[in-house]
This record gives sequence, C-alpha cells and structure tokens, in this order.
Amino acid sequence: MTFLITGGAGYIGAHVVRAMLLAGEEVVVLDDLSTGNADRVPQGVPLVVGSVLDRQVLDETFARHEITGVVHLAGKKQVGESVEKPLHYYEENVQGLTVLLGAVAAAGVRNFLFSSSASVYGMPDVDLVTEDTPCLPLSPYGETKLAGEWLVRAAGKAHGISTACLRYFNVAGAATPELADTGVYNLVPMIFERFDKGEGARIFGDDYPTPDGTCIRDYIHVADLAEAHVVAARKLVEWGAQGEYRDLTVNIGRGEGVSVREMVDLVNDTTGHTDAAYAPVISP
Repeated sequence: MTFLITGGAGYIGAHVVRAMLLAGEEVVVLDDLSTGNADRVPQGVPLVVGSVLDRQVLDETFARHEITGVVHLAGKKQVGESVEKPLHYYEENVQGLTVLLGAVAAAGVRNFLFSSSASVYGMPDVDLVTEDTPCLPLSPYGETKLAGEWLVRAAGKAHGISTACLRYFNVAGAATPELADTGVYNLVPMIFERFDKGEGARIFGDDYPTPDGTCIRDYIHVADLAEAHVVAARKLVEWGAQGEYRDLTVNIGRGEGVSVREMVDLVNDTTGHTDAAYAPVISP
C-alpha cells in the first residue's frame, strides 16, 4: 500500500507519516508548506510541494506514485481565524477536499481517511460526547469539518471508497522535540510562548461550571492520534480486501476531561514555573 498524506509536513501530519512508516506502509507527502516544514518529512519520503486545490498536481501525484490510499490532513484549523476569514476556510477546507475527492475517484483509490474535529459538536450539554451526539458547530472551521464529513461519505458511497472520518479532540505532545507543535493557538505552545517572553501562563475564563472554573478538555497525545490513523487505515484496507466498502466515524480522544487550570499546573510543576494569570474569554 502507498498512502498519500496531505499536510504531511505539519505537526500532526509528520507524526502520522512516521506511524505509517513504522507500520510498514509506503507514504508520499503532499504539502503546500504554508504552515508545514519540509524538515519534518523523513529522508527518503517523497515530498510533493503543492495544494489540494491543484487538480493537475493531484492527478500527476496519484499516477506517478501509484497511490492506493489517502490520509487527508491538509487544511486550515484555527477557530478564531475562521470567523475572520470564513470564505478562505471554505475554499481551503471544503473546495480543496472536493477537488481531492475528484482526483481520488478518478484514480480509482479506494481508501480515504479524513481529519475531522470535535468542533463539529459545538458546545454539547452532555457529560460524555459520543459519535451520536448532535453536530452543531459554532464556527466556520467547525462547519467546514462537518461539511467535509458529508462530502467524504457521499463520495465514498458514489464511488465505492471506504472512508473514515476521525474526529480529533485536543492534541498535545510530540514524539521528538523537532516534531513539536509550533502553533501559537493551542494551549501548550501558548504556555511555552509566554515562558519564552518571561511571562507566566495565561488562562482564559475562570467562571465555567466546572470544579475549578476553567474549561475542561479531552487531550490526546499526538503519537496515540497517529497510531489511530494506522488502525483506521488497516480497517479500510481489510474491508476492501473483502470486497466491502464502508464508512467509519469515530471520536479520537482519551475520554477523560482535564481542566485548563490542571494542565497549566502540570506544565508549571514540570518546568519549575509558578505564575498563572486569568484573562477574559476570547469568543470564537
């Protein structure tokens, strides 16, 4: 099997590439390097610098490398930015996916994994979010992920493609320092960015209906998330070998809530910092 990993030079993508390689799969990376880093792509792995919006690049890549499966991680992912630039997010995340699925169908590829997000749920008033929890996204980013799931399933049914939509919760950690998350909109990188400035961690909001008043999130280590892609990919291939083409939608998290305050305290204890300040909540 040869899998095309779109966004494979990004934070999550680089971990997925390594997990697939360790599982014995061949991989090809497609990344426009707008946020990705070519240095994250392992030596010997083909890197195609291009966009999923470019059908010609996609067709050439599928043909040259004899792609048999796709893991689609490329796209925009910042909630706040999506509110400011909704058209850009729909173009990159929805139109880009549409172009990619067209190339997948034309090439006869029969395995497709889609990077979705728990943001499709919005703010559900339930203790446990399951795959059956109603999807009510609150931002253009969340909307593009939900629309993406619809597109993936529809294309799968129409063209005999086995599909998996993986709804990530909050991703953290790194397999190695050089693969660390450098995004400044995720909690852990934000904390370390403030440390670099000689400042303490900042916590947004202290009046949530939680034991310590801060938002509770479900965190998953990026290495575990990457392994989930391997498991899902193998399931799709297994179905295909049986002549079956199905769709799978699954939440990817630990199923355990951790508050922002608890996470900040953990980072402070580990690094020897003590300060933390509260600030007003930033609305999407």
